[in-house]
Amino acid sequence: MSFFLKLLVALLLMGSGLPAQAAQPVAAPTVQITPQAAFNVEAATQAYLNSLTPAQKAKSDAYFEGGYWLQLWNVLYALGVAGVFLGLGLSRRLKALVGRLPRPALRTLAYLPLYLLLAWVLSFPLTVYEGYFREHQYGLSNQSLGEWLSETFIGLALTLVFGSLLLLVLYAAVRRTGRSWWVWSTGIVAVFLVASVFLGPVFISPLFNKYVPLPGSPIRDSILSMARANGVPASNVYLVDASKQSKRISANVSGIGSTIRVSLNDNLLKRSTPQEVQAVMGHELGHYVLNHIPKMLVFFVLLIGIGFWFVDWAFRRLVARYGARWDVAGLADVGGLPLAVALFAVYSFLATPVFNTIIRTNEQEADVFGLNAARQPDAFASVAMKLSEYRKINPGPLEEILFFDHPSGHTRVSTAMRWKAENLGDKQANSPGQLPAAR
Repeated sequence: MSFFLKLLVALLLMGSGLPAQAAQPVAAPTVQITPQAAFNVEAATQAYLNSLTPAQKAKSDAYFEGGYWLQLWNVLYALGVAGVFLGLGLSRRLKALVGRLPRPALRTLAYLPLYLLLAWVLSFPLTVYEGYFREHQYGLSNQSLGEWLSETFIGLALTLVFGSLLLLVLYAAVRRTGRSWWVWSTGIVAVFLVASVFLGPVFISPLFNKYVPLPGSPIRDSILSMARANGVPASNVYLVDASKQSKRISANVSGIGSTIRVSLNDNLLKRSTPQEVQAVMGHELGHYVLNHIPKMLVFFVLLIGIGFWFVDWAFRRLVARYGARWDVAGLADVGGLPLAVALFAVYSFLATPVFNTIIRTNEQEADVFGLNAARQPDAFASVAMKLSEYRKINPGPLEEILFFDHPSGHTRVSTAMRWKAENLGDKQANSPGQLPAAR
């Protein structure tokens, strides 16, 4: 289920790729603005990159590059968990435990939460390292272990309830539709994702954070002014108490239709200048105007459909060879769920560059939209530099394609400086300026 959770996070928090620890605010480097011909985009970009100390770059690189290995360890760990269920017979014992129930649907319904709970327990050592200890090691978390565990248990409860229901429906589709199960299951997951994105801002996100309307201020007025100017039907901006979890600054647009919500977290408000807030929110409004959430849903559903086809192809071949040893009769046998999950984990690992590229392309489009909407290139560049606390600032081209689900700091600063070079005749593009009055 981890792949679906990653998709939901990406969709529920669309645009949250502008988070960063900002304990050490990065001052905009001094770049002399002379006539357009004298403005060197690469030199201006490099001036921002050079504002980081070697120690800051080394720490950022170590954190982000460690994530490359974590992707591999996650898929290997998933295979290990599947090995415990299949090779060591844990799945067979669960089937025997629920086998006394009278109907296949009841046996499936009983097996699913037990599997999800035990898989979560087996995966917990990696989860607690990745989500708690590693975040504290790099100074990115504000949570105590108890606070982190509390939120983790809420996530577990959601997984047990909604994950079990989704899997129950998918197994019903497998039994009723035969070899075309993966087509029908893709449609079922599409409905589940749309419902989750629609309900997420109202029922899921508030379980973890408090959302309140942003108090009246020039910053709020400027955000709503940008929204009106760009056709975004936002009558309010929400403030999120994300500082209880981490030091990262963040903003996002989430939801679909009547549940669309534009939010920024309290770290962004406290640790950024008004111009930086305006630059970030211009980016977020771009996600709405450019219809990124519906587009991402379409692409993700296609990826899931390909993944289900891959699971169907690989599952049948492995069960034909090892099914008797694992006590798995076929796809409709719920005892084969650990194998299906492991195969989907392998597929999602291989599809990571595609998944990343879809998100990164949308983020780059929102970057350009935000620059045109907010007209704050230096503020946007300084926010991009603050990302260096948790994202490698200057990767190689192939590295960015494979591992980055958002544009790198170098790409974002370069985009801002290129925009600035083309708008040097605009006074507001040359200096920090003042927030525009609300219209």
